[in-house]
Amino acid sequence: MIEVKNVSMAFRMSQDRIQSIKEYLVALLKRKLKYKDFWALKDVSFQVHPGEVLGIIGRNGAGKSTILKVISGILKPTSGSVEVHGNIVPMLELGSGFDFDLTGRENIYLNGAILGYPRKFLDQKYDEIVAFSELGEFIEMPIRNYSSGMMMRLAFSIATVVNPEILIVDEILAVGDEAFQRKSRQRMLELMSGGTTVLFVSHSLDQIREMCDRVVWLDHGQIKMIGKAQEVCDAYQI
Repeated sequence: MIEVKNVSMAFRMSQDRIQSIKEYLVALLKRKLKYKDFWALKDVSFQVHPGEVLGIIGRNGAGKSTILKVISGILKPTSGSVEVHGNIVPMLELGSGFDFDLTGRENIYLNGAILGYPRKFLDQKYDEIVAFSELGEFIEMPIRNYSSGMMMRLAFSIATVVNPEILIVDEILAVGDEAFQRKSRQRMLELMSGGTTVLFVSHSLDQIREMCDRVVWLDHGQIKMIGKAQEVCDAYQI
């Protein structure tokens, strides 16, 4: 379903201590800006098979979120390529497509459209989305009045309303309170058991062991180990 071939990703970082836009423009005009490249990914290659749940682990800054964004098409790699066969639903930054001045109901249609769901489909699924989010009458309030937990519950409910061919998940099973976390985890398990191919990033090795078939261990942007979930998680803990 997914083939990542020799993917490298560099971000250009300024080495100047510029404090204002004026200082930046002066340095730019004088061609005195200094940069260095930070390589978030270095020659990363792996495959994900149909129906497989692949975990990605590593310390903060290891490149986990970057590789998910490259596979999702959000970032274009500096070198290498990614082949994807199937429609992707990326659950990377829940609620990133929300408009804070609109109500929860209006944001269901806005965020759903961003994810590629047609209006007719959202009409059919509206009650299901609201029920799963547990927002009740708050669905008619502008989401600027929502707590972060309420917003995440709504975003998760929209994103998981269908069974995508490929689901990309970045640390989203900590959404809401404990009861909603159990429900969201169960929803994830249903998607996985239904044949959805999943890429799953989590700092919880217990979740990785429970849900994943194989695991990729990233360290400083490179693959340190890839293999069965139990073996890789054990090595990572050591």
